[in-house]
Amino acid sequence: MKSIKFNKKIFVLLLLIMLILIISINIPYKQALVFLQPEEEDILCYVPIAQGDKFKIKYTHSIHLSDVIESYKITEQNEIQQYELEYEDFAIGMPSEIAEGEHFEMQDGKYRIKNMERRFKHFDLRVGKVRANHTFMQGKVSFPLSKAIEPGTRVRIQVMKINVIQQMKGVNILEHEE
Repeated sequence: MKSIKFNKKIFVLLLLIMLILIISINIPYKQALVFLQPEEEDILCYVPIAQGDKFKIKYTHSIHLSDVIESYKITEQNEIQQYELEYEDFAIGMPSEIAEGEHFEMQDGKYRIKNMERRFKHFDLRVGKVRANHTFMQGKVSFPLSKAIEPGTRVRIQVMKINVIQQMKGVNILEHEE
């Protein structure tokens, strides 16, 4: 009789622990910059990120075939703010004017627009198929997006909290640096 009560208590305790585990792995807790497919909301890759963190996206422009670097930071409202744009050619598809408050400079053969205040909840990007080679850069990390995202795929880039399951499904960019 005692062993049945003891077994019941262990069973209930194990059931409770399993329930807590199942619930906890589904609670979004880690803030990340995510690259997801907008149609399915599937996270393809992500990087843990905090307010004030900066990152860049580098790509080869399809027309003039030179590097373009877009610089971003995460605001206090968890928006993505573009604060700088660097490019080499004043050609089709590149800005010829700046917005109020922005600063334009040319140095070492590169054009830079600084002091940009362009804020986004998210933005979409199509990972280049031929020569764009979209690359995520943060500190010493340089990660070609084509390693985790099929070229030609449209992705949405945004800040959100993710849970353990989403972390396991997506590629953590920091764990796959070159």
